[in-house]
Amino acid sequence: MDHNAFLVPSDKKIKLSDYDTKFTGSFSAKKEAETKLTADIAQLAEYHDVLYADASYGVLMIVQAMDAAGKDSVIKHVMSGVNPQGCKVVSFKEPSTEELRHDYLWRCLKEIPPRGFLGIFNRSYYEEVLTVRIHPQFLEHQRLPVPACGPKIWEHRFEDINNFERYLSRNGYAIIKFFLHVSKEEQKKRFLERLEEPEKNWKFSANDVRERGFWNDYQKAYEEMLARTSTSWAPWYVVPADHKWFTRIAVADILLKAMKNLHCSYPKISGETKRDLTKARKTLEQEK
Repeated sequence: MDHNAFLVPSDKKIKLSDYDTKFTGSFSAKKEAETKLTADIAQLAEYHDVLYADASYGVLMIVQAMDAAGKDSVIKHVMSGVNPQGCKVVSFKEPSTEELRHDYLWRCLKEIPPRGFLGIFNRSYYEEVLTVRIHPQFLEHQRLPVPACGPKIWEHRFEDINNFERYLSRNGYAIIKFFLHVSKEEQKKRFLERLEEPEKNWKFSANDVRERGFWNDYQKAYEEMLARTSTSWAPWYVVPADHKWFTRIAVADILLKAMKNLHCSYPKISGETKRDLTKARKTLEQEK
C-alpha cells in the first residue's frame, strides 16, 4: 500500500477536497481487505509484543475525525489482536473543571503511554485548534491571561504542539496521526442509521447535528491544522473513511510500518542469568 498517498506534506497548504473519501486503492471488495487486515493484525501483535518486552520506545497513535467517521471502529478492529496489558486507549471528551484550570496540553500529557506501550488518543489536544477555534466561546472557560488570547493564538498553539511532539520523539516515542476523512454525504447516512436502528441510538447526540452545521468551518480548520502540524517526527495521514473496511486496513498498515521502523528487540540476558536459567531448568527436570 502506498502510504505517501495519504501523507500530509510538511508546512504546505492542502485542500481536503483533493483527498478522495471513497478511495479503496487496489482493493475492490471488503472480503479481500479483511484478509489483509487479519494478516496485519497478527503482525501488529508480534511487533507490539517486542515493543512491550524492549520497553525502550513508546508509540502514540492519534485519531481525529468529524463525527461518525469511524474512530471507535478503527480502534476496535485494528487493536483486536494487541495485548491489553501493553495498550492504553484514552478518549478525550469535554474538559472537566479541573482540566480547565491547567494548560490545554496538561490532560493529554498525563495520559502519554509508558515506554513499551502503544497509546491511542481518541481525539486529543488537537481539539484545541479545531473545536475551540470553531467555538471561541470555549476559550472563556479556560481563563487565559490576556497575552495568551492575542491574534497569534492559533499560530502559537501550532508551534507549541509541534515542539511538544518533537520532545516526545526525541525521547523515544513514535507518533502517528490519522485524520479519518469522511464525506458529508456519508456522515448523514451514518447519522440516519444511528437514528433508525435502536441498538445504535446511544451513539447519537443532538449536538452531532448542530456541529454538522459548521462543516465548512471544520474543513478549513482541519486543512490548516494538518498542514501546520504534519512533521517528519509526527506525520499526519488523511485516510479515506467512506468505506470503513478500507479505513481499517490503511490505518493498520501505516501503524505496522511505524512499529517495524522502531527496530525493537527482545532484551538480551547476561551470562550469569543464562547460568541461572540452566540451573532452574535442571531443578525442574529433576523434580519427581
